[in-house]
Amino acid sequence: MVWPFKPRFSKQIARIEITGAIASGTRKRVLEALKTVEEKKFPALLLRIDSPGGTVGDSQEIYSALKKLREKTKIIASFGNISASGGVYIGMGAHYIMANPGTITGSIGVILRGNNLERLLDKIGVSFKVIKSGPYKDILSFDRELTEAEQHILQELIDTSYHQFVTTVAEGRNLPPETVRSFADGRIFTGQQALELGVVDRLGTEEEARRWACELVELDPDKTLSFTIEERKPLVNRILSGNSQAKPSLISSSMDWLDFEMSTSGLPLWLYRP
Repeated sequence: MVWPFKPRFSKQIARIEITGAIASGTRKRVLEALKTVEEKKFPALLLRIDSPGGTVGDSQEIYSALKKLREKTKIIASFGNISASGGVYIGMGAHYIMANPGTITGSIGVILRGNNLERLLDKIGVSFKVIKSGPYKDILSFDRELTEAEQHILQELIDTSYHQFVTTVAEGRNLPPETVRSFADGRIFTGQQALELGVVDRLGTEEEARRWACELVELDPDKTLSFTIEERKPLVNRILSGNSQAKPSLISSSMDWLDFEMSTSGLPLWLYRP
């Protein structure tokens, strides 16, 4: 039997949330959601970003997909509590950006971290024998200091990634690259300051961003529904979870961050972490 009442997505706007650290899981979920927006021909998308940023490649792929989608769909980004570093980069894929006055944003820059446990390993009498094909194959190894040549290589890598970030913000906000560099030094700033710098277009809540998105595509904000596109869970998970809205515990959140830190060690990141 064919269900006679099909949802009219042309009379709704889509909504996608990007929360937490951006990594491969975020990328897969968001790209799938953006594909749904395109297939169902939503006229507008409200992109809610509440993220400190994350991995460079995943942020770039989401941004590229947004740029492609905005040729067909109006996109409004709404910055939540925090939308920093990679969160800002993704926001550049929207037509317009709205932030709360107190939103923490900015942190435009790149960071790469490694762990040096050399002194600890010496104390407990542990050493490693490394056979490598080239002098830089074990760069950022945790059992020794970086050499001067390795620091130079990594700095060039960071500088290249930083240039990509600055260029994207300059193009997305129609600002001279020199202007972007003047505040793209890793500092964070509020939504109010972001408006003054030209990083966002307006100040307001997510609801105000939703109404703006509706108006851009000539839909009545008072009558237009917002359809949130979420990752589909396996049927068994949905049955077991029922209607429970259990929030993640502090321990699970800490474990998520630890997993992110371990999986991204040695990778350049567009990330703000106080």
